[in-house]
Amino acid sequence: MATISIEGVTKSFKGKAAVRDVDLEVADGQFMIIVGPSGCGKTTTLRMLAGFEKPTQGVVRIGGRVVNDVPPKDRDVAMVFQNYALLPHLTVEKNLSFGMRIRREPRKTVEREVAAIADMLGITPLLGRKPAELSGGERQRVALGRALLRKPQAFLLDEPLSNLDAALRAQMRFELKRIHAQFPVTTVYVTHDQVEAMTMADEIALMNEGRLQQVAPPERLYSEPSNAFVAGFIGSPKINLVPATVLRDGSEPVISLLSCRIPVNGDLGSVLERMDGDAVTIGLRPEEIQPCPAEANGTPVVQGLVELVEPLGSETHVTVRVGQEILVCRFPPRSGLETGATINVRFDPQQMKVFDADSGLRLG
Repeated sequence: MATISIEGVTKSFKGKAAVRDVDLEVADGQFMIIVGPSGCGKTTTLRMLAGFEKPTQGVVRIGGRVVNDVPPKDRDVAMVFQNYALLPHLTVEKNLSFGMRIRREPRKTVEREVAAIADMLGITPLLGRKPAELSGGERQRVALGRALLRKPQAFLLDEPLSNLDAALRAQMRFELKRIHAQFPVTTVYVTHDQVEAMTMADEIALMNEGRLQQVAPPERLYSEPSNAFVAGFIGSPKINLVPATVLRDGSEPVISLLSCRIPVNGDLGSVLERMDGDAVTIGLRPEEIQPCPAEANGTPVVQGLVELVEPLGSETHVTVRVGQEILVCRFPPRSGLETGATINVRFDPQQMKVFDADSGLRLG
């Protein structure tokens, strides 16, 4: 196993930067997931770790060794591709053992380790089949087994579950975490799916437009986003980002949000105390907005029109229009609400997140 370090790395294609000044540290044995929208630079970053791309500037280290000029075959990493990259003319057994046979390992060792990996992955009955005879999930297991038999310093996985249906993706997420618990090899996993990132990662590196936005464990990324982009990308349904204004009420700042004026004190009050008439963006998670009577013990209450009700069994997503703004709320099941109804909702000012309207950086 090994640590992975990316230090000040930039990668440009024809003068256009795909990755911009990225610094990232992956600890020995850690399961790191790089996530972000299409075109954010996550796959390019992974390809620089694998050696398929060379950084325009900066340093890549694997196990403390600078590998900028080291070819892929000499980096001691195993990569699992989105399209599985199995050899179609070979059986599952021969695909699994291909690398070991190339390295001329003893036949009995090859047979023993292939049998052990196949048993662990539940593909023993498939050893005599060829890839064309396998389902997507079975092919993915074979690709993972081949990587495990490589016994590398690090695993690199490029959106390995994107070709699977929803039920199989959920099953494979569990399998990947189980495998990592048994083989705690340093792993860098790239995906655009925030559910994969939130459920599998020890830490998440979120990228946008080639830059790292935040690196944190999943729960902290959700509860303490560093900027409005992070807050908006992580979470389903997405966070409500609502424009607001900071005003003065004597010596104290207040936030004018929807139809409410919310006094601000504590640390956030200190941050906002010099603002007057300044625009901010307020983040409200759907689960932080609740239906209520017209008055609710002093907490801010707003009235809106129900535009959409989405019952999901265990919960109900309700879209409410308040003036010109749309709020998506997560309510308990069987809420009894109907489209066109008028509803009062409340939120806790202590839970709202405040972002600078121009930079998107979190103020509190």
